[in-house]
Amino acid sequence: MKKLFAILLIVQGVLMSAVLDKVEINGIEVPLIFEEERLLPIASMQVVFRYSGSLADGEHPGLAKFSARMMNEGTKSLGATGFAKALEERAISLSAHAGTETFVFELGSLKEEFDQGTRLFAKLLKEPNLTQESFKKVQTTTIGSLMRKESDYDYQASLLLKRSLFEGTPLARPADGTVENLKALRLKDVEKFLKEHLVLRRAIVVVGGSMTMEEAKSYARKALEALPSGDVEPLPYFTASDKAETVVQTKPTEQAYIYFGAPFGLRVDDPESYKARVAAFILGSSGFGSRLMEEVRVKRGLAYSAYGRIALNKSSSYFSGYLQTKLESQEEAVKVVKEVIEEFVAKGATQQELDDAKMFLLGSEPLRNETLSQRLGRAFDEYYKGLGLGYFKKQLELIEALKLDDLNSFIKAHPEILKLTFAIITNENETENRK
Repeated sequence: MKKLFAILLIVQGVLMSAVLDKVEINGIEVPLIFEEERLLPIASMQVVFRYSGSLADGEHPGLAKFSARMMNEGTKSLGATGFAKALEERAISLSAHAGTETFVFELGSLKEEFDQGTRLFAKLLKEPNLTQESFKKVQTTTIGSLMRKESDYDYQASLLLKRSLFEGTPLARPADGTVENLKALRLKDVEKFLKEHLVLRRAIVVVGGSMTMEEAKSYARKALEALPSGDVEPLPYFTASDKAETVVQTKPTEQAYIYFGAPFGLRVDDPESYKARVAAFILGSSGFGSRLMEEVRVKRGLAYSAYGRIALNKSSSYFSGYLQTKLESQEEAVKVVKEVIEEFVAKGATQQELDDAKMFLLGSEPLRNETLSQRLGRAFDEYYKGLGLGYFKKQLELIEALKLDDLNSFIKAHPEILKLTFAIITNENETENRK
């Protein structure tokens, strides 16, 4: 194990060399994360806008994701087809997407085409294709996609769990919105959202490749110079419910979809977050080696898979998991999930489980840092979550040195995960039979 870890640290030292700086654009200092990579003649840039994801939808659920789709419709002068052709001719990739907390643009190309890529990016930000025709196109395709999801019971069960865990908060609403929400949306809502959120004070630039730091700053200025200064507010934090309730919806399904979740009292920048990573791996996120998979599938044959994870975000922290089972087995499956988690909190992990977790987490780490985009993404996570660049390398050292007693003390210190809320989608006939 120590030899493996020593080799891993050498690899990490060679690859993980991102640095934090800033670039001044129109009088605003924008954080800039940079890594030079000369192995391949490529270049990559992400521009991340803070507190501009679905949490910022306001009274229009789905607005952030819809706005990102609008930004993928090209510029007003070139149109969607013309802009796509301009990118394709030079093998440039440029896209926008919105998450829960952030709104992101991703740009990538060969280094020789990156200057043109930043020019096209700048043009997109300056004159996005916010026409009524483009709006109707995106509205129609998005509504169609949501209508298809009405029979996706995995998706519906996950929404049901989020509504139960985060009732009364923006996290309870579907990030994609609903058909009714999107039918009520207007182009002016998108224009207002983009005007307020695509601003310099929210921006973080993540850039790297076959270039110098000064080149990276020049590309960032060129891309973002058309943006206004704007404002940014602090990101809110939402605590998951500890009501431990069970919510059931009936659908014409042939199996039960069981999602479960509970609060987890640890912030994303807590020094003990590495212990949460190990604990979650052992309990539910390691596939066939996990407790949940072993008890639910291997020993009892109740499901094809069973999964559990701990989500540590800036806006929330919680434990969640899911499985699918036969309609007649859903009560037993819920019982087994509760029993597995209760025993895990009471007795903790075994030495073998800890050793196996270390072997996998340390051994697979180089695979998470093979590409420039992976390393830049990790560096961004370190900065955005307040951990400091280089944190994940330190985390590996902490995991390697973790003792079983310390891990089990941590697990026992978080009994809040026993307060499980279950969201179940099942068949109406099965519900009647249980009555």
